[in-house]
Formats: sequence, structure tokens, C-alpha cells
Amino acid sequence: MKKDIYEFTEKLDRSLEDMAAGKEIEKEAIPSETLWGKTNEKLRRIGGIWKKNSEKKQKEKEQIKEWISDISHQTKTPIANLKMYVELLQDETEEEKRREFLSNISKQTNKLDFFIQSMVKMSRLETGVIEIRQENHDLYRTIGQAVSAIVPKAEQKKIRIYADCEEEYCVKHDAKWTEEALENVLDNAVKYTGRQGRICVSVTRQEIYTRISIRDNGKGIAPERQAEIFRRFYREPEVHDQEGIGVGLYLAREIIALQNGYMEVCSAPGAGAEFQIYLPNS
Repeated sequence: MKKDIYEFTEKLDRSLEDMAAGKEIEKEAIPSETLWGKTNEKLRRIGGIWKKNSEKKQKEKEQIKEWISDISHQTKTPIANLKMYVELLQDETEEEKRREFLSNISKQTNKLDFFIQSMVKMSRLETGVIEIRQENHDLYRTIGQAVSAIVPKAEQKKIRIYADCEEEYCVKHDAKWTEEALENVLDNAVKYTGRQGRICVSVTRQEIYTRISIRDNGKGIAPERQAEIFRRFYREPEVHDQEGIGVGLYLAREIIALQNGYMEVCSAPGAGAEFQIYLPNS
């Protein structure tokens, strides 16, 4: 018995040392009904859980590191521009030039404000601070408010927006945040559609989901980039001169996912893009 206890203690100590060092505990070729067989199996299970938790924490650290890097990159340019215009303004005596510099300062300030507001929304969504409240709301009204918010931008490029949705069409959704998601997708469509283009919004009730389709006749999206466009801070290489920071579609997808829905995109270069938003009917 002393020999058995000694061997058991040695094996247990060795296994705990392996766990502390992050090593995987080897499965021993002994009957599982024995005391050490049961202990070995439980230790291996605990070791696996610890390893997964450790990998999860490491991944979260990497995500935070990447996020901080993205924030730094996104804020660097407007802050540098603000400093430059303030310095120029201090040395400028001509009134017209001063007004021009003040206008540029206002634009950069608005850009920073938009970025900060977007970051706050992202943070609140990802940390679960925002509570999505799905209630029976008129989808026609939600779409109408999203379209109304984007009309001024569309008019600047003479883009026509068409909407096809039955009045008093009720779907269980969070009206406020769904409007935010739709507005983000519409804003993206306006941004990448040329002058005198068109955007069509349509609603189709399916067996399980209600589909909201937002289709434009803009520049389109290459197939290899269609999975990338929903990433945080992603912007297509050829449109970096366009206004934006690359969080609209990311936020839209997160909002829809929190309502047990999902988003898809169908597109081809030069053939426009169609974003399909699916909300569960019940």
C-alpha cells in the first residue's frame, strides 16, 4: 500500500508540474476504473480547460493590442492636421485665409468626433452594455427614418433612393439600433455609388426571416474582399480618399447579429452591390 501511495503521489506531482508549465498531460495506458486512471483523466480535462482559457486570454490581448494600434492610426492624421492648421492660423493675418483654416479645423474636429462616437458605440456593443430590445415595430417606419437620414448626402451626388415596403409591416426588432444598422449600409451605398446613381431598398417576407435588400449600382466589390468589408476599420485600397473610418458595416453586422439575424453581400466589380439583412420573423 505504501508503494502504491508513493507511486500515486509521484505521478500526481509530475502531472501538476506539467500543468504549471503549460504542458499537456499524457494519457497513460492504464484502466480508467483505477484511482490513478480516474485522476489522470480529470487532470487532463482540467488541463485542457486551462489551456483553452489561456489561449482565449492571449487572443483577447492580441485583439486589444490591434485595436489600440488601429485607434492610434485613425486619430493620428486628424490630430496632426489640427495642430498644423492651428499653427498656420496663429501666423496668418489675411482674413480669408483665417476663415479657410477655421473651416478645415472644424472638418477635422467633426471627423474626430465621429470617430469617437463610433468607438463608443463599438465598445458598448462588444461589452454588452447596450441592451437590444426586440419588440413588434413597424419596419416601414424604421426603414423610412434610415432613408430620411441619408437623403441629404444622396442629394449632393444626385443619387435617387427607391424604397419598396408595405406600410404597417410589423417585425420584431429593436427600432433604434436597426435604424442605425440600415443607415450605415445606406451611407456605404451612397459613398461608393457615382453621381446620378440609384439605390433600391426592398423588403421580402420569407418563411423564417424577413429580408431587407439594399442594392446600388456603384463600383461593386471584388469577391476576395467581400469577407473583409465587415472587419473593423477595413477600407478598400482605392477609396481611402473618401470620408469614413471603416466601422459602419462592422457595426451594422454586430447590431443585426445581436437580434439573431445575419447579413450577406452579393456583388461583382463594376456591377454594384446588394446587402441583404435578415431579421427573424419570430
